Parts: sequence; structure tokens; C-alpha cells
Amino acid sequence: MAIRDRISRLLHRDHPGTQVAQPLARTPWWVRAFTAAGRPIVAVVVLVMCAPGEHHLAVLAGWDDHLAWGMAGVLAAYAGIAAAVASARPAGAPGQRSAVFGAILSLGAAMAAQPVSHMFVTGHLTSEPRTPLWLVVAVSCVPPLVLGHLLHLAATPIKATAPAPAVQAPEQPTEKAETEAEPAETEPEPTEQDDETPGPGRFLTTGEVADLYGVSPSTVGTWKQRGKVRPALVDPSLGNLYDPETLPAAS
Repeated sequence: MAIRDRISRLLHRDHPGTQVAQPLARTPWWVRAFTAAGRPIVAVVVLVMCAPGEHHLAVLAGWDDHLAWGMAGVLAAYAGIAAAVASARPAGAPGQRSAVFGAILSLGAAMAAQPVSHMFVTGHLTSEPRTPLWLVVAVSCVPPLVLGHLLHLAATPIKATAPAPAVQAPEQPTEKAETEAEPAETEPEPTEQDDETPGPGRFLTTGEVADLYGVSPSTVGTWKQRGKVRPALVDPSLGNLYDPETLPAAS
């Protein structure tokens, strides 16, 4: 209780009227499992549902029934590669805007193929006595355009970027205990080491932080890995030391 009261006084004295965010609760395992398994399942179902429409348009454009299934693979692969390149390259890098355009174009082509194919199936459009010329031209141009754009993305160099310099956290001001005034001639001068290195007495060890929140030291270690709490310094004998001013308020 003494440590908790001490931290509460420090927080309210430095930041009156402010509320410190509590450590976020961990997402339940079943939510993470549902999300991880649901995304590939949805992707497979979408590809299976879109493939017949793209195959149908390829057949109408003149491809063989078996070879026409390649149209679905072309559009799916094009969308995936363009999206991956757009995500991997930083904003403004060569080829990044082209990859974004390709991802949008592949999505638009896949979306347009479905209603057009369904309009032929339902009789709103007809391929009798022959397939409309505009459809033959548009569908026939898809494979060479996709190949050309993918080769363009592969040939576009990626400029190497210099690593960003590490940002060091500013040192926290030390809290000095109030003492009785002494004559100036007897007061020792502060050394350079005292100004640069805060004394370990004002920091909390991992065990003390765990006692403060009522959790185990391993939980504090997990919070540290996730960035919810950050040690102010590492002592060779005491390990990680935490500044009470930077810790979230204990509930």
C-alpha cells in the first residue's frame, strides 16, 4: 500500500486531474483463432465463387473450355502480387503507385466480370449469333496486360533507405528527498555522475511493480515486451528498474 500511495501522489502532483491509461486486456484466444482461420477461408470461398464468372467470359471470348480456367488464376494472382508489392514498398518508392493502381484495376476487373457474366447467363445480354466485339477485345487483352505490368513491377528497382537513428528516451528528472537546510559551505557539490545517472532508490524493481498491480513478475515481463510498461534503466544487480512516474495508475 505504501508503494501504491507513493506512486499515486507522484502522478497527481505532476499531472493533476489527468487519467493514466490502464494496460490493455489481451484479446481472447478464440477471437485470435477465429480471425487467423477466417481470413484464408473467406479468401478461398471468394475465389471459388468468382472463378466461374471469369471462366465464362474467357469461353465467350474464344478460349478453350479448359484453358479458360486460367483467366481466374490470372486475375487472382495479379491482385495478390500487386497488393503485396504495394504493401511492401514505402510511400513514394518507385513502383508503389503502379502497384496500388494494379491492385485496384484487378479488383475492378474481377468485380466487372461477375455482373457481365451473370447478365449473359440470365439473358440480359446474349452471345447469339456471336459474342459482342467489345467483350472479345476487353477479355482478350487481360492476360498480356497483366504480364506486362508484372514485368514492370519486377524490373522497378527499390531504393535502399538508410535506417532511422535510434531515438533515446529523455532522462527523467530525479526526485530528491527534502532535507533540512544546511550552511552552504558544508553542502557537498553534486558530481557529474549524480546529474547524469538517476539513483536506483527512486525506481521500482520488477517484483515491486508486480506487487503494486497484484500480478506475477512474469506478467510484468509480458507487459514490458508489449510496450505497456518500459524500464527506465537496467541495473546490473537489480535488473529492470521502472520509473513510478511513467507507470499506469494501478486500479
